[in-house]
Amino acid sequence: MNELEKMLRGEVAVDGAEAAAERFAERAAAEGLLDVAYALVDSPLGTLLAAQTKRGLVELAYEDDEADRLLAELSARVSPRVIEAPAKLDEVRRQLDQYFEGKRTEFDMPIDWSLSRGFTQRILQATAKVPFGQLATYREMATKAGNERAVRAAGNALGANPIPIVVPCHRILRTGGSLGGYGGGLPRKEFLLKLEGALAG
Repeated sequence: MNELEKMLRGEVAVDGAEAAAERFAERAAAEGLLDVAYALVDSPLGTLLAAQTKRGLVELAYEDDEADRLLAELSARVSPRVIEAPAKLDEVRRQLDQYFEGKRTEFDMPIDWSLSRGFTQRILQATAKVPFGQLATYREMATKAGNERAVRAAGNALGANPIPIVVPCHRILRTGGSLGGYGGGLPRKEFLLKLEGALAG
């Protein structure tokens, strides 16, 4: 029986839950047992759940979406090997902190698009290219994704965005200029747009 198995069975003494969790995550990664690392991230918009795979950030969700449900979805749709590993998300946390402090205008991290497919993925990839402080419409995103008439489908895709903030669906408005919807709620969308100077404070 290896050390990882002993830790899982509680047969190895550990000094503190956080240190034990880090050692467990490191060992799981070393043995190829870690497919999805996740961590909770503090932000001005509440606690976020960030998850990444070897390909990149796969989910960034508001924790009021229920962390257990999100983790179960990741386990079902990406891999059952989901482990809390905060150190693996240090760069994501650093970039988010800089963004909220007004010191970062674009994110420089790989994205794992595996939670979206087809038209939805094309919408999200087009949205990821909308620059800081700029706005676009649902129709523009539908056009960039290859179907200018699929405005409602574009709105649905943006509402289901698994990586808000980094994939900036908050920058997409209705054609008439109204805010439209937002998966995290309109107050959060307004906060982000004001932070970026795209909406008057």
